[in-house]
Amino acid sequence: QVQLVESGGGLVQPGGSLRLSCAASGSISRIHGMGWYRQAPGKQRESVAAIGSGGTTTYADLVQGRFTVSRDNAKNTVYLQMNNLKPEDTAVYYCNAGITTATQPMLTDNFWGQGTQVTVSS
Repeated sequence: QVQLVESGGGLVQPGGSLRLSCAASGSISRIHGMGWYRQAPGKQRESVAAIGSGGTTTYADLVQGRFTVSRDNAKNTVYLQMNNLKPEDTAVYYCNAGITTATQPMLTDNFWGQGTQVTVSS
């Protein structure tokens, strides 16, 4: 049993900032890549940012230079610092992680958080 729990969403004005957190818990042997996705109403879920186990990061073009993904391996937590937010950033944000569990050490499964709403509006 592995859970990803997100926090930090909310309502912010254009140009503002938010920091999302996602903590993994449960029977975890190892966490591989972690990342953030978002889904706006009527649109498909899209990748926002990702960070590998070694710290390598990638970003979607739309958020490059405004968002920063980081992780704290000791806390099994991934963060998304979002600056200069725009109305088009409004979406439900989901964290994602590739995790090897202690109960199935030969497999890596993909886990998702429940999502947190980010609304950018004046």
